Amino acid sequence: MAMFFASCAKDRIHTMVVSVPEQRMALYRKGELIHVYDVSTSRFCISSRPGTNGTPLGRHEVAKKIGGGQPSGMKFKSRRPTGEIVQVNAPGRDPIVTRILWLNGLERENRSSYSRAIYIHGTPEEWRIGQPASFGCVRMRSRDIIELYGIVGVGAGVNIVNRPLDLPQPEQPPVGEVAQVAR
Repeated sequence: MAMFFASCAKDRIHTMVVSVPEQRMALYRKGELIHVYDVSTSRFCISSRPGTNGTPLGRHEVAKKIGGGQPSGMKFKSRRPTGEIVQVNAPGRDPIVTRILWLNGLERENRSSYSRAIYIHGTPEEWRIGQPASFGCVRMRSRDIIELYGIVGVGAGVNIVNRPLDLPQPEQPPVGEVAQVAR
């Protein structure tokens, strides 16, 4: 019985923040930054409206995880593995590959995200990561979505924002001070 409840528990310790202007995603565990990934959001616009191919802003959660155990590059059609492996940067190929985190919008403005099939997913077009290139989803390199998929669970928070990430800056010595070199 305990296993049943444990498998139904929502992930409330991980959150992701996707910055549309920076085309990056920050992953947090209990509020502490653990990784930053390069991503790609919509090449069309920022929008929650169906038919726009826009990336929706606002608070979301991971509603479903699809593709666990599949090989890197596995092509998905209608969220089902096809058996075809698409190589990284294969010319003329742009399917959903490797893993899918299906998002559910938590705000009135983005409540259509689930029905619009807005995902965080792998793409074979890895050369486009870091620039707007998707049809509304958040795209990642296959190795990155495999790592992310293994960390976050259903219920993990995703906030898509139209501003830069607020990341901690590395410590710098005060202006005018020279770092001492050990001899």
